[in-house]
Amino acid sequence: MLRLSTKGQYGVRAMYEIARAGSVGPVTIKQISERQAVSVSYLEQILNILRKSGIIQSVKGPGGGYILSRGPEKISIGEILRELEGPVAITSCLDPAEGCIRVDSCVTHLLWKSLGENIERFLDGMSLKDLLSGDQLMTIPKRPRKARQGKASGLSDRL
Repeated sequence: MLRLSTKGQYGVRAMYEIARAGSVGPVTIKQISERQAVSVSYLEQILNILRKSGIIQSVKGPGGGYILSRGPEKISIGEILRELEGPVAITSCLDPAEGCIRVDSCVTHLLWKSLGENIERFLDGMSLKDLLSGDQLMTIPKRPRKARQGKASGLSDRL
């Protein structure tokens, strides 16, 4: 199954804390660490990447910490994840660094490419402001999942 690394997960959570502080002022790395249960040393690495990319700014001195470089409505979750994880590449053949030699004859290439584009579109359409308010998250249609075939469904068939 697809899985986001801890760098991406913790990065979005850290950005949520910085956005949540909003006009109150800078949020310290220690505050983010305590609120999100992430080590300070790992957060330093993540926040350094986001600072170098221009998504956040660091404020030096007493009362310093991190602030957003622009409004939370102008920072997408997709932008954050691209900085931390790189482009969405569902399979190795879609990774620009690896490429695919079978692209013209592969029956699933367009399927994986389309899936990646849909994930990017979703993440780019979700801003930090949306994450703060939870509005868009509540409007995502929930589709019932089909029961998995195998051991679990076999057990219920016997009951």
